[in-house]
Amino acid sequence: MSGEELSPGIIAPVRRIGRREFDFERQVAIMAIVNRTPNSFHDQGRTFELDRAVEAATRAVSEGADWVDIGGFAFSAAQVHIDVAEEIDRVAPVIARVRAATDAVISVDTHRPEVARAAVEAGADVINDTNGLREPGLAEVAAETGAGVIVTHSLGGPGRRVFRPSYADVVSEVADFLRERVSAALKAGILPERIIIDPGHDLNKNTFHSLELTRRLEEITSIGYPTLVALSNKDFIGETLDRPQGERKEGTIAANVVSILKGARILRVHDVAATVASVRMTEAVLGWRGPVAPSHNLA
Repeated sequence: MSGEELSPGIIAPVRRIGRREFDFERQVAIMAIVNRTPNSFHDQGRTFELDRAVEAATRAVSEGADWVDIGGFAFSAAQVHIDVAEEIDRVAPVIARVRAATDAVISVDTHRPEVARAAVEAGADVINDTNGLREPGLAEVAAETGAGVIVTHSLGGPGRRVFRPSYADVVSEVADFLRERVSAALKAGILPERIIIDPGHDLNKNTFHSLELTRRLEEITSIGYPTLVALSNKDFIGETLDRPQGERKEGTIAANVVSILKGARILRVHDVAATVASVRMTEAVLGWRGPVAPSHNLA
């Protein structure tokens, strides 16, 4: 695989996001997941309490995360509806305290414009929208505040049940959706250098869909915007390997490395330390960085 194949022609590859700078031609950013929800699919409410959420975020940064993604509303339809005020109460205090403690990038995982605005006011740099900027007003909030956006594919969006999702060609349909939503973002006044895309593995997709997206991920990364993949411990990994929720780390790492080789530049993960090691090794093998320590091989 040549260097050109590993570099998908990224729009504005050198970017300042919040207080940090990234060169996505030669660097992979690691985003830590912090869910302040009682029903997140992996941590099952372990970071719902405010102090635990803040502790999880700061620990992730100390383990090498470049970025912390803070959410207060799960994607799953199997949850009790919460209003905008409650979602703000969940995310804004965490963002404010994490902002005071670190220069890492902070994103808010929300599809609601009121929550996005409150999060940016609290210190968030990026709006991570699993609804693909379809909620009226959200793109305008991003444009007005200057926040970055992550445009994610899903059929139904957060909290909406989609029975037996089907696609004629999942990769082509996801790519078309992302192009259309990016166009909408640009028309709303969001600058190209503030846009990131995410194909939405397992979001209204079955295991075969998510495997196909990973297999053909270069068709997504070739759209031109930095691509985020959120594969961590997801059901398509568990079903592929026949592993329960707590035993998917190795499968996650393998899928993430494949995604890097196909152009992904941001990884959204639960297991930060293991991901940092695997990503730094991948970058070194690709010639993007040297060893952290001098060689001790005297042979």
